[in-house]
Amino acid sequence: MLRALYIIYICLVFVPVFLVLTLITALVTIVGCLLGGEKLFAYYPGMVWSRLACYLALCPVRVKGREHIQPGQPVIFVANHQGAFDVFLIYGFLGVPVKWMIKASLRKIPFVGAACRAAGFIFVDNATVKSAARSVTEAEGAIRKGASVLVFPEGSRTYDGKMIRFKKGAFQMAVDQQVLVIPITLNGPYKVLPIDSIHLEPHRMEMVIHPPLSSEGVPNSPRSVQQFANQAQEMIASALWEEFKE
Repeated sequence: MLRALYIIYICLVFVPVFLVLTLITALVTIVGCLLGGEKLFAYYPGMVWSRLACYLALCPVRVKGREHIQPGQPVIFVANHQGAFDVFLIYGFLGVPVKWMIKASLRKIPFVGAACRAAGFIFVDNATVKSAARSVTEAEGAIRKGASVLVFPEGSRTYDGKMIRFKKGAFQMAVDQQVLVIPITLNGPYKVLPIDSIHLEPHRMEMVIHPPLSSEGVPNSPRSVQQFANQAQEMIASALWEEFKE
């Protein structure tokens, strides 16, 4: 009975309201950024939109470890990738602006793609080595300008809630730019909307922000950078709910 009521609620309330909010958020972001307010409009409209998405989906959120973030200091945030609601959980509740490294295919979504471009997000295109390198160059440029960057080092959403091995790209950037890496553990988005489903489920979500990892002293070699990535992955894994651990 409760499941049936939730489905009706999603169809009659969540979907239409979410679509309207998405359109409004995209337009406000585009116009605000084009008028020179990128610092303000690249963050706050999306933050409000993301929080409302979680509230409308009836998914309570718990955040731990915000004290590990030092506002104003560029860092690279890395998180496990459980599902589509990862974006809403981080964007809505991290508490600081970030430049997202997102799949190039998202630029094709009407209004949303244009809003992401206006906000200065980095589209990752791994179709060729040249295009992938261009994405890294853009991200490093954003870091040098003082922006923090968020990366999902697994590269794609999980199919079973458990993590796969982290790729080292984000950690190579950290070593090259000598910035901190802050690992983030996400729990719950897999329960809300996994990669192979279109059916929302109301479920609690949790974000655990870990102490930063320093890139200073990490040798600039493929093996050392991968070990750095493995260290971050182990930290993230330590706070996963038991059902998501290996």
